[in-house]
Amino acid sequence: MTEGKTFKRRVRERMSKTGESYTAARSQMAQKRDRNRAARTRLAAVDDRVPDAALERATGKKWDEWFSILDQWGAGDKKHGEIARFLSEEHDVDGWWAQSVTVGYERARGMRLKYQRPDGFAVSASKTVAVPIEVLFDAFVKDVERRKWLAEGTMSLRTSQPGRTARFDWEDGSTRVNVGFSDKGESKSTVGLSHERLADAGEAEMMKAMWKERLAELKSLLET
Repeated sequence: MTEGKTFKRRVRERMSKTGESYTAARSQMAQKRDRNRAARTRLAAVDDRVPDAALERATGKKWDEWFSILDQWGAGDKKHGEIARFLSEEHDVDGWWAQSVTVGYERARGMRLKYQRPDGFAVSASKTVAVPIEVLFDAFVKDVERRKWLAEGTMSLRTSQPGRTARFDWEDGSTRVNVGFSDKGESKSTVGLSHERLADAGEAEMMKAMWKERLAELKSLLET
C-alpha cells in the first residue's frame, strides 16, 4: 500500500511539472520504475572487487576472512564511516584499503550497489585528448564550445580553476558534475569527471553511458 501511494504521488508530481495527463504521466513513471528495478538487479550482480591475492598482500587477509570479521563485529548494522574506521583503528588497514574493504563488504551484503554513495549515485568517466590543456578546459567552461559536443542536457558553471578544475550544476541543479584536468605534455591532456547525486541506479547507468559517448565525441571533435 505504501509503495502504491508513493508511486501515485510521484505521478502527480510529474503531472504538475510536465502538464501530462494522469495516464501519460503514470506510463512514463512506470517505465522509469521498471528500468530502475532492472538496473538495480544488474548492479547488484556486478563483482569488480580486487582479487583475493592482491587484497591479502595489502591487508593480510582475503575477502572471506574480512567478511567473517565484519559479520562478527556487526558491520551489517553500521554506517560506512564506522566500518572503515573499525578496519583502520582495530586492524591497522591503510586508509584506501579500509575504504575498499568497506565498499566490498557493503556490496556483498546488499548494503550498497555499484555507483552508490550516501548522497545518491555517482558515475565517472575520463578521456585523454591530443590537445593542449587550455583547449580541453575551454571545451568545458565556454558555453559555445561545450554545445559543440554536449548535445544532451545543460551545465551551468559554478566554480573553476583555469586548467585544473571546473564544477557545474546539471540541468536543474539537483545533480553536480565535477571535472578535473591533467596536463600530459605540450599537445596532450586528460579530463576526468564525476557526475554526482544521481537519484537511482537507472539514472546512474544512463549517465555513465552518456558521458562515455560524449567524451568520445569531444575527443573526435578536438583532434580533427
